[in-house]
Amino acid sequence: MATLQDIGVSAGINILSAFVFFIIFAVLRLQPFNDRVYFSKWYLKGLRSSPARGGAFAQRFVNLDFRSYMKFLNWMPEALKMPEPELIDHAGLDSVVYLRIYWLGLKIFTPIAVLAWAVLVPVNWTNNTLEMAKQLRNVTSSDIDKLSVSNIPEYSMRFWTHIVMAYAFTIWTCYVLMKEYETIANMRLQFVASEARRPDQFTVLVRNVPPDADESVSELVEHFFLVNHPDHYLTHQVVCNANKLADLVKKKKKLQNWLDYYQLKYARNNSQRIMVKLGFLGLWGQKVDAIEHYIAEIDKISKEISKEREEVVNDPKAIMPAAFVSFKTRWAAAVCAQTQQTRNPTQWLTEWAPEPRDVFWSNLAIPYVSLTVRRLIMHVAFFFLTFFFIVPIAFVQSLATIEGIVKAAPFLKFIVDDKFMKSVIQGFLPGIALKLFLAFLPSILMIMSKFEGFTSISSLERRAAFRYYIFNLVNVFLASVIAGAAFEQLNSFLNQSANQIPKTIGVAIPMKATFFITYIMVDGWAGVAGEILMLKPLIMFHLKNAFLVKTDKDREEAMDPGSIGFNTGEPRIQLYFLLGLVYAPVTPMLLPFILVFFALAYIVYRHQIINVYNQEYESAAAFWPDVHGRVIAALVISQLLLMGLLGTKHAALAAPFLIALPVLTIGFHHFCKGRYEPAFIRYPLQEAMMKDTLETAREPNLNLKGYLQNAYVHPVFKGDEDDYDIDDKLGKFEDEAIIVPTKRQSRRNTPAPSIISGDDSPSLPFSGKLV
Repeated sequence: MATLQDIGVSAGINILSAFVFFIIFAVLRLQPFNDRVYFSKWYLKGLRSSPARGGAFAQRFVNLDFRSYMKFLNWMPEALKMPEPELIDHAGLDSVVYLRIYWLGLKIFTPIAVLAWAVLVPVNWTNNTLEMAKQLRNVTSSDIDKLSVSNIPEYSMRFWTHIVMAYAFTIWTCYVLMKEYETIANMRLQFVASEARRPDQFTVLVRNVPPDADESVSELVEHFFLVNHPDHYLTHQVVCNANKLADLVKKKKKLQNWLDYYQLKYARNNSQRIMVKLGFLGLWGQKVDAIEHYIAEIDKISKEISKEREEVVNDPKAIMPAAFVSFKTRWAAAVCAQTQQTRNPTQWLTEWAPEPRDVFWSNLAIPYVSLTVRRLIMHVAFFFLTFFFIVPIAFVQSLATIEGIVKAAPFLKFIVDDKFMKSVIQGFLPGIALKLFLAFLPSILMIMSKFEGFTSISSLERRAAFRYYIFNLVNVFLASVIAGAAFEQLNSFLNQSANQIPKTIGVAIPMKATFFITYIMVDGWAGVAGEILMLKPLIMFHLKNAFLVKTDKDREEAMDPGSIGFNTGEPRIQLYFLLGLVYAPVTPMLLPFILVFFALAYIVYRHQIINVYNQEYESAAAFWPDVHGRVIAALVISQLLLMGLLGTKHAALAAPFLIALPVLTIGFHHFCKGRYEPAFIRYPLQEAMMKDTLETAREPNLNLKGYLQNAYVHPVFKGDEDDYDIDDKLGKFEDEAIIVPTKRQSRRNTPAPSIISGDDSPSLPFSGKLV
């Protein structure tokens, strides 16, 4: 079990690591050749130019102004200067609300920490229960545990203090949550009202279009919306299965990068041709001319791409029973997206379309009927992933509890002979080991989300974040507590009757605060400080810049600053909320470490959002209800655990007064859900009408159809004009409108001039073939 000395050693290592990271960052960010990495967002916005273009040769690569190095922490106050409205314009509402999660943590835990240390710590400290238990029952403990509720004897009236504090913590947390929910709901509505025109404001995604032997999917979609939305339907784009084509295009891009690399290399030294081997990793195989080989491969795959494009365009089987349907007004799109279209609730399913850059195109080709099966499979797979991960968690706990193991296995005593080594192992190694075990988990969870078939990047990240949160709750928290309790009290477990084991676990739960303190310092202090270095993007940029970059466009693509990473960042924050709320009435010693995390992370991520991250989509803070719900869940878990803990301490008179807390907390959650959540899942028709009216007054001659008709074309049909001209294949949009004929007698009464009289069809010109 980690002692105060172990915590001190861990704190020293992590504070030193964070300080070193900040110094390295301060040096690297001042070098002109790193400017595009540490200020990439400004370059992507076109508001910053490279400092390496002018001045002396050395000054283009190295900053020789030594006075600038003396202010190596000036980026911190600079990150706090940009006001929130300006930050929303600069980075978007998603980024700002993500930062507010850290700020929420500070607002919740600062008063709680002050109150807990002023009231609970003296109450816990002025007892000798653990000393007596150590002598009589052989229970392992440390000096830190004397600050916890474990140090209060059974049947003590002092537990009433913890009951009162639990109520105070709950009331304060709920109050802050409600005010924050109200603020962010208003921010979202204001953001949507003031937002510039976007295709998704006028568009819905229609899934599960029923099959029809007489008409194509495109004709069905057009006729259905002409009948049921005759005054508002504008155009549509059917969804095609272009996954194979997308893979070919991606492969061609890789080949083109290699060709560019070898051509650039040959241009620098054309004394001899460059030869490569065709075997694995170029280590063996036939030796060929690199440039000629890649030219031939690109020509070959270009022909495959052209052939595949023709098949996608002409094969009816490549058209999926789904479409993006656009309307003349936001009001009409809101009505369609938020209503049931037919008496059969399993057909013609409508939902808001993601913005075009948020669409995850490969999942649109998944048949809707298979989504339920896919999600069931992933639920089962996630259960087994969570269950089997308990083994490495138990191993991590064994590292954190050397003394407890030595009592049962004396041959390991040599490990704890050296006090410093013991402090390093118990105070630092468990946290870093757990972080390493979790390193690949986000990628696995994102793959699982993709398999489930979500159609937008934002929904993929939210599902992965949910699973990451559940995983942290079960494995990082509950499994660590249970396994840690067993290891720490191993000798007590082995030498007592079975009916005494629950009581021993009840005493041991607060003692796991020492393990979580070490994890917070590794992950929340040194880990957050390391985030600002951007080591992977820095290395990749310089490698690409040295070998692949030839133009400014290539250099812009090489920057790749990445985004916030909601699927990994938000679950980590929620773990700290859980730890803080659980241990606030139990072991207040943990709270200052959490406050340092929230403060440091807020500054670091604010700097990154201002200067580095480029958010790839904008959901207008649609994730906030998930954040609120998880904080509420953490609050309920903390109340239930405190209730159970007091039960093991035989606080029979005090414990029942906690029963009302979960009930009141859940009731509060339902109030917030009914009052504020609709702003995040529905678009008020009043707001839509106001925005439509203003736009009509300002731009009465707006060609909305021209603005929307290409918005949801699959990316593989955009660009690459040398290989394929979509207009040539499918006809000019403006000049050669193709009329969609009616093939069914039941459509004679369709209120659409294009069907009966032959006037211009409102559908896309190639609606029967491709979007």
